[in-house]
Amino acid sequence: MRRRAYFFSSSPRQSASKSKVERARDLRRAPTKAEEMVWRLVRRRGVDGWRFHRQHVIAGFIVDFYCAALKLVLEIDGDVHAAQRAEDACRDAALAELGCVVVRLRNETVLDDPAAAARLISQACHRREAAV
Repeated sequence: MRRRAYFFSSSPRQSASKSKVERARDLRRAPTKAEEMVWRLVRRRGVDGWRFHRQHVIAGFIVDFYCAALKLVLEIDGDVHAAQRAEDACRDAALAELGCVVVRLRNETVLDDPAAAARLISQACHRREAAV
């Protein structure tokens, strides 16, 4: 059975565009090393029992990881993000308008110290749980 991808909008469950869903699938098939490591940490409710989706479409954006229960977005940032800070800030603001919190982790943090990355993700989940 295939699942439909959804994003938040003014209408409760409006589906994402087919091209975005296909792009998200492509990204899931070819993750970066850092994304692969984070996926190993969060999959199967690996961080404090919270369920995460990877390469999930929200409001037309494809986010790296998303916990719907917490409205928590995890973004794993590589070198390319240094050149697109303004775009990332606009994207974060758009997601914030939907009630989402974006947490950004650097590739180096994930690759050099996965335990520290796991702690940061866990802390973000607990902070978000307290706020929701």
